[in-house]
Amino acid sequence: MPSYLLKRLLGTIPVILMVTLAVFAFVHMLPGDPARLVAGPDATPDDIAAVSAALGLDKPLPQQFLQYLTNLLHGDLGMSLKTRRPVVEEIGLRLMPTVWLTLFAMVWAVAIGLLIGVISAVKRGRWQDYGGMVLAVSGISFPPFWLGLLLINLFSVHLGWLPTGGYGTWQHFVMPSFTLGLAVAAVMARFTRSAFIEISREDYVRTARAKGVPERKVIWRHALRNALIPIITMVGLQFGFLLGGSIVVESVFAWPGVGRLLVDSVTYRDYPVIQALVLMFSLQFILINLLVDVLYIFANPEIRYQ
Repeated sequence: MPSYLLKRLLGTIPVILMVTLAVFAFVHMLPGDPARLVAGPDATPDDIAAVSAALGLDKPLPQQFLQYLTNLLHGDLGMSLKTRRPVVEEIGLRLMPTVWLTLFAMVWAVAIGLLIGVISAVKRGRWQDYGGMVLAVSGISFPPFWLGLLLINLFSVHLGWLPTGGYGTWQHFVMPSFTLGLAVAAVMARFTRSAFIEISREDYVRTARAKGVPERKVIWRHALRNALIPIITMVGLQFGFLLGGSIVVESVFAWPGVGRLLVDSVTYRDYPVIQALVLMFSLQFILINLLVDVLYIFANPEIRYQ
C-alpha cells in the first residue's frame, strides 16, 4: 500500500506540470489588459507601461511562466491585482465557506441518492421505482439558479423560515447546500440503482438468499457493500465537481466562497487569483482520485494494491 501511494504521488508530478502550463496559457488568453485596469481609467500609456513592468507583464510568456512556476514551488501565488494582498490570503478567506457548503451538499446527495437508489433497485418495476426515477430525472433537470430562486421565494419570502443569503448560522447552509447537492443526488440515485441491480444478480447474493439470510442483511451487508465500489468512484468525482461548480449557487445565495471570488476576479482580470483558483480546481481532481483509490480498501478489504 505505501509503495502504491508513492508511485501514484510521483505519477501526479507530470500531470500537475501539464495542468499548470494549461492554466497559465488559458488565463493569459483572456481578453483585456490587467495593467490598464490596475493603472486606472485616467492612466497614460507611460503609466500603463510602468505598471506592466512592475507586475512583470512586459516579459515574454515563457519567462513569465518560469517565474510563476518558481514562485509556485515556494508557495507564493502572487499578489492580487485588485486588493494588492497575497493570493493565499484572498483564497484562505473564501475557501472554508465553499468547503463547508460542498460537504453539506454531499451529505444531502449521499443521503437522498443512496436512499432513492436502493429503494428503486429493491422495488424495481413497482411504483416506488418509477417514483424514485421521476424524482431523479427531475433533480437533474432543475437548473441550480432556478431551484435556488424557487427555494428563496418559498422558504424566505413567503414562509420566512430561512435567510435569503449570507453565511453564518446553520440556517444559511440549508438552501444553498440542498440546491447544490440535488443534482448530484439525482445522479447518485440512478447510479446506485444500476450498480445495486447488477450486484443483486451475482451468485453470492442468490446464495445468501437461498441460505435463508434475512433480506435486510442481504441488501445492506452483501449487495450494497459490493455496490459501493463504483459508487465511491462516482462520489469522488462528483465532490470535485461540487467544489468547482458552486459558482452559480454562491452567486444566487450571496455566499462568500471561492466561486464568487473567481467571478469577481474574471471581471477584474485579476490574473494571479484566476490562475490560483483554476489550478486549485484542477488539482483537486488528482487528489480526490487518489483518495478514492484508498477508500476502495475500506469498502472492500479484499482489494489489495501491489
